[in-house]
Amino acid sequence: QVQLVESGGGLVQAGDSLRLSCAASGRTFGTYAMGWFRQAPGKEREFVAAINSWSDSSTDYADSVKGRFTISRDNNNNTLYLQMTSLKPEDTAVYYCAARRTRSSSRYDFNYDNWGQGTRVTVSS
Repeated sequence: QVQLVESGGGLVQAGDSLRLSCAASGRTFGTYAMGWFRQAPGKEREFVAAINSWSDSSTDYADSVKGRFTISRDNNNNTLYLQMTSLKPEDTAVYYCAARRTRSSSRYDFNYDNWGQGTRVTVSS
């Protein structure tokens, strides 16, 4: 098991940038594939971005964020990041990081075993 704690959320204006962080406990962070998901008010949780474990840090993005968001990881510091640029009001949501102890990431939330508590991002127009 890995404990996950997100941070970096806040209130920004459309067009601004924001970087989310997800701090993980333990010494095996690098062996986990990681993902970012988000849940907007009244909507289901949706996939945002994912990255494979350290043996293969391939990335995957939802079409809605491709070209604007960048997922990355620092295995030495047990931290996952989501750099968000050109933010839009429709990016408003609670953002969650998730971990699964496999090499390959997934777009499906049911494939992840460990979740953080979430950090809220609000983008005003």
